[in-house]
Amino acid sequence: MKELTFYFDVISPYAYLAFHQLPQVLQGLNYQVRYQPVLFGALLKHHGQLGPAEIAGKRGWTYRQCLWLGREHGIDLQLPAAHPFNPLPLMRLAIASDAHGFPNRDVCDTLFKFVWTTGKSASDPARLQELTERLDPARSAQAEDVKVQLRTFTEQAIARGVFGVPAIQVDSDIFWGLDSLPMLRQYLEGDTWFQNRGWSEAGQLPVGIDRTR
Repeated sequence: MKELTFYFDVISPYAYLAFHQLPQVLQGLNYQVRYQPVLFGALLKHHGQLGPAEIAGKRGWTYRQCLWLGREHGIDLQLPAAHPFNPLPLMRLAIASDAHGFPNRDVCDTLFKFVWTTGKSASDPARLQELTERLDPARSAQAEDVKVQLRTFTEQAIARGVFGVPAIQVDSDIFWGLDSLPMLRQYLEGDTWFQNRGWSEAGQLPVGIDRTR
């Protein structure tokens, strides 16, 4: 049985869509999933990037595409009252829901739906309090160990090569984005294409020009 690590932040609509598509795409395969909360903003900062919703033009396209993808896949998706928002309280709540910091699928589902199915503010204190009472976490989301664990989980993800969400790790390989799910399935099915030099050496391609300098 393969163990998959699903790195997510509820701020990402693509993570929400991938979360719901994963069981369907991998149906019939022998695997288990561990859900690891991370902070998307910290990943972006580490890699010197802006999020899709922080780039003019790309912002509107991101929302339109995700709404269309939701319709295509039969997934209820409504934009929250404002986006981006601060996901920190929700991600700490995800960590706090489990003694070891790995929320189960039901908790993840509840958190994603809180953001992406109501059209309401994901930062509203009254809603957050109601959500916390409903989840009844094993630890306080404000506990120092929860805060430290979220930072540690994010740092671990960066060290493993994660640069965005959703990202799914299998063995030492990272599959990024909703559109990588069919690719992930082929990998788990043992497709020998993933053993060729193109796959293993693609990251070693020389840089022709560096525009960061």
